[in-house]
Amino acid sequence: MTLTMGRGPLSTTPPATTNYVINGPGHRLLFQDFPRRVRAVFGGETVADTREGKLLHETGSLPQLYVPEKDLRIELLEPSEHAPTCPFKGQATYWSIRAAGRTAENAAWAYGALEWMRGYAGISWEAMDAWYDEAEEVHGQLRDPYHRVDVRASNRRVRVRLDGRIIADTGAPRVLSETGLPNRLYIPPRDVRLEVLEPSPTRAVCPYKGEAVYWSLRLGDERLVDVAWSYPDPLEDAMKAAGYLCFAHDRLTIEELPY
Repeated sequence: MTLTMGRGPLSTTPPATTNYVINGPGHRLLFQDFPRRVRAVFGGETVADTREGKLLHETGSLPQLYVPEKDLRIELLEPSEHAPTCPFKGQATYWSIRAAGRTAENAAWAYGALEWMRGYAGISWEAMDAWYDEAEEVHGQLRDPYHRVDVRASNRRVRVRLDGRIIADTGAPRVLSETGLPNRLYIPPRDVRLEVLEPSPTRAVCPYKGEAVYWSLRLGDERLVDVAWSYPDPLEDAMKAAGYLCFAHDRLTIEELPY
């Protein structure tokens, strides 16, 4: 995400504050080693098991893992007639994956036009039942080594309002900085009017912060769905924000007051 999205050097709008110019196509590709063992499981079968995977960083896209074909269970792959052409990587060859009587259509692919991508195949993250980074099951996607999360205790005075009504008011937020994204302010529950929040069934998984739980806001007859979220059991990089609440900056007024 650092390299290919937002203002990253491989994005469509790289920063102007540099002393160099990249002479090349506007759509950029970077193929780099992924440093750990990765496994993909479907239908109870290990489809891929590699220590030699590579991440393709591509302008406008999240990094995609590619696996050496020697580390794929070739007997689980069935040729597909799906053969789209990418203007940057050439024509793709696709396979469906079959295991335990189930089929993941067009779940693996390879490109042969670029010499350095030959012999590697991508696998659809969503089509697999599970992915493992070393011995840990991972959700959302593999972590980009260029992406990071930092959480810092702060003494900023922060107030959250809906129109003139105060939802939260704190002098002890946590500031969560995440690569390529604006800072987010997480507020301790003791400084939130919890009585106006309703638990939501919505869940979301971030590969860098973990699983988020959501709340909706009800004030009188007004209800805003999924306007606050929290990470009750976050991954290690976001541990200092555990249990704190963040509010949607585009739907509420979040103001920083003078110290």
